[in-house]
Amino acid sequence: MPTTNDIYEFLNSFAPAEMKMDFDNVGFLVGRARDDASSILVSLDITNEVISEALEFGAGLIVSHHPLFFSLKSVTDFDPTGDKIVRLLSGGISAICMHTNLDAARGGVNDALATAAGIADVSGYAELLTDDDRLTSGEAFSYGRVGFLKNPMPLREYLPMIKANLKTNGLRYHDANRDVFKIAVVGGSGGDYLHHAVRHNCDTFITADIKYNVFLDAKELGINLIDGDHFCTENLVTAPLAERLSAAFPKTKVQVSKTHTQPAKFY
Repeated sequence: MPTTNDIYEFLNSFAPAEMKMDFDNVGFLVGRARDDASSILVSLDITNEVISEALEFGAGLIVSHHPLFFSLKSVTDFDPTGDKIVRLLSGGISAICMHTNLDAARGGVNDALATAAGIADVSGYAELLTDDDRLTSGEAFSYGRVGFLKNPMPLREYLPMIKANLKTNGLRYHDANRDVFKIAVVGGSGGDYLHHAVRHNCDTFITADIKYNVFLDAKELGINLIDGDHFCTENLVTAPLAERLSAAFPKTKVQVSKTHTQPAKFY
């Protein structure tokens, strides 16, 4: 049976920590390296509900996208994060968190979002939105993707399609009165990448957590802008990640969290 460290080495083989942003805290964050990881729960976040689900499932490992913590000075049950760590350790559950490195990785968050958006090239992956980030090997990577639909379509027809594909409760958007054809995507909080979408002559940009000033910029620059919700633009990766783990470790039970859902509601 695989250990926690076996799972981490596998994840790191296609989403290396070298790809993470400077602020980030990724990798094997909680638990024992040699513990049994024959049952794995995959989730976007490690919430108390997810920990309870892992305990019920009998998981020895949670693989999440968002880090459980970025910096810690103590681990006690006096604060919410410390209490979750105590619960994990008490329950014999380890935690591996793959964040911005999984955003950038091939087959990661942004390729899943590109697929949901309807874009992909002949190789099966959308093109990189930027090429200024590189591994020590010289290989370029990016926290966004860009590509084309098979055919242009009006935004009014595209919105219900992307809403359904993202499984979101609602969309915030700016309509630049342009058909949707060339699209840029950045999962999560990607408003700062608007200028890259414009540089690529995209008519549409999909991301999340869009601030007021970015909507204003989109209006002035004449580009369709869609806020698909942080959870929904990133949770797309959990199913393919679980499938990837199952393929690499066929004797391991892997389940995507059923309790963790979009926290934002629309009235």
